[in-house]
Amino acid sequence: MTLTDAPPAPPSPPAPVVRKVPSRRRLVPYLLLLPGILWLLVFFALPLLYQASTSVQTGSLEEGYEVTWHFATYWEALAEYWPQFLRSLLYAGTATALCLLLGYPLAYLIAFKAGRWRNLLLVLVIAPFFTSFLIRTLAWKTILADGGPVVDLLNTLHVLDVTSWLGLTSGERVLATPLAVVTGLTYNFLPFMILPLYTSLERIDPRLHEAAGDLYAGPATVFRKVTFPLSMPGVVSGTLLTFIPASGDYVNAELLGSTDTRMIGNVIQSQFLRVLDYPTAAALSFILMAAVLVTVTVYIRRAGTEDLV
Repeated sequence: MTLTDAPPAPPSPPAPVVRKVPSRRRLVPYLLLLPGILWLLVFFALPLLYQASTSVQTGSLEEGYEVTWHFATYWEALAEYWPQFLRSLLYAGTATALCLLLGYPLAYLIAFKAGRWRNLLLVLVIAPFFTSFLIRTLAWKTILADGGPVVDLLNTLHVLDVTSWLGLTSGERVLATPLAVVTGLTYNFLPFMILPLYTSLERIDPRLHEAAGDLYAGPATVFRKVTFPLSMPGVVSGTLLTFIPASGDYVNAELLGSTDTRMIGNVIQSQFLRVLDYPTAAALSFILMAAVLVTVTVYIRRAGTEDLV
């Protein structure tokens, strides 16, 4: 066969037909997002802008307030109330650590060991949400009352001697001390830690544990090399869901603490409703928001996962 007798080249495939999506169909996703966007604009963005405007105003309640771009309010508020800021971050961080220590074993138990009791345990975890946050906190005020069985037991075991030496309690009482406030925060926000941890642990394939065991890994090594790394999305989510609301909480410090355990939420509430110093209250709110945002950003970048960063 010569070059002139070569078979003809196969015909090129026809170009794909590009169908134009009707403009109405392209607008459907945006129309579905519209209610949520409007909700955020009305109930989040606009109040945030109003608070920002309030924080740079000067005046009084009698004479009225006027926007004078007085940014010195931020420095004055921070210089006066920095102990409450540090106390809020410390209490929230301690409560978050306690929630992780208490919640991880329970979430692990529900995910891997509960069997047919799994649903019942999950209901018990979320059962406190059926009761008001305020009532739950008042219940702890009764539990930790002076002369109650809990305080008597702690005195008998000389636990309060140690906590008093650490500065967590005062004498033979628990109420109106840092320990009471942290206890209330830990209890009220514990479900926010357990549920993300359970969700993350429940996704782990049990065959990975079996494979680690086949490679002669002990239980501690399996947990350190397999279980805990794979549950990091739940750890990060749980710590954020616990730390962020706990840092701005004021109910536990108001009901279980004293003037020496006031958090920044108590100061903001007092400035808004009692002192009626709206610029200072707004400035404190923005400083708290910025502090939490910076703390969370640093934490996520250092301990986050690809699902969250």
